Amino acid sequence: MIIGYARVSTEDQNLDLQLDALKEAGCKKILQDKISGVKKDRDGLLRVLDIVRPGDTLVVWKLDRLGRSLQHLISVVDELKEKDVYFKSLKENLDTSSSTGKLIFHIFGALAEFERDIIRERTMAGLKAARARGRVGGRPRVMDAKKVKLARTLMEDNSGPVSDICEILGVSKATLYRYLKD
Repeated sequence: MIIGYARVSTEDQNLDLQLDALKEAGCKKILQDKISGVKKDRDGLLRVLDIVRPGDTLVVWKLDRLGRSLQHLISVVDELKEKDVYFKSLKENLDTSSSTGKLIFHIFGALAEFERDIIRERTMAGLKAARARGRVGGRPRVMDAKKVKLARTLMEDNSGPVSDICEILGVSKATLYRYLKD
């Protein structure tokens, strides 16, 4: 069976263009979502992945309608492949039922993996360079040694409620107690 999936990002947008193209492509059933592609759990997509059977073909109007990112797109298509379901994108003329379509998709996968490795290498190099300059990263400390000393003095004097001390120092009670414990 040929199953279609259509998605727009907001309720205001219209699915007509995609639905017409999917019907023209021979889709017997079309599931749809009106939700941002960034959202992981899209009911229509989850239903599609649940109802497809071996030998079926999932058709989308464009690749970006299916996946949040290239990595997500590849994982969805891999899930389809495990179920012996073909994938077809109308705009990009990509069809995994053909050997050319499979090749193109494998190239996409290799590019996504390459991109992940490059990002990881850049991140590690950046962290190493920052550490070499004395930066350790993380959230900046709210209280320096001077403020901690003042907090200890105020707490020992019992000169007022803890909430007043926190207000003077500009920190929460939890932060105050965490610094005093160290």
